[in-house]
Amino acid sequence: MSKFFDAVAGFGVTFGSMFKKPVTEEYPEKPGPVAKRYHGRHQLNRYPDGLEKCIGCELCAWACPADAIYVEGADNTDTERFSPGERYGRVYQINYLRCIGCGLCIEACPTRALTMTNDYEMADDNRSDLIYGKDKLLAPLAPGMEPPPHAMAPGSTDDDYYLGNITPPSARSTHG
Repeated sequence: MSKFFDAVAGFGVTFGSMFKKPVTEEYPEKPGPVAKRYHGRHQLNRYPDGLEKCIGCELCAWACPADAIYVEGADNTDTERFSPGERYGRVYQINYLRCIGCGLCIEACPTRALTMTNDYEMADDNRSDLIYGKDKLLAPLAPGMEPPPHAMAPGSTDDDYYLGNITPPSARSTHG
């Protein structure tokens, strides 16, 4: 008798779903909403004047359990300055074939240079295209930002950058 009720319960699931309206996803043409706090593709951030936040410390690479990040630091010079302070990340690569999206690299970054965006479309048909370099990872220049290399803001120190006291050059000229 219990086998009969098991069969009726199974048919109940079938009949319950037969009369529901089907949901059609139109994914490639109309991507659906993404949760605000979703962590997808990484991004290397910039200061308001355009200098890079990455100082090439390699802490993100050390924190990565999948060994998916490669960073090669270099020294800033007076003629070529890419970030405030002494160093910058000359080479920065994330291998998305290895990345497990755990976010430990984000936690390790002392300057908040590395964050994660809501972008989740990273599929490709070529393995080498899934190794993202600085050209794909750097945040785009916002209006008023100057592309590096350039000098730090006039009269500022690297502490001013780390404390958030730097404004875009366009705001400095209108308020100064």
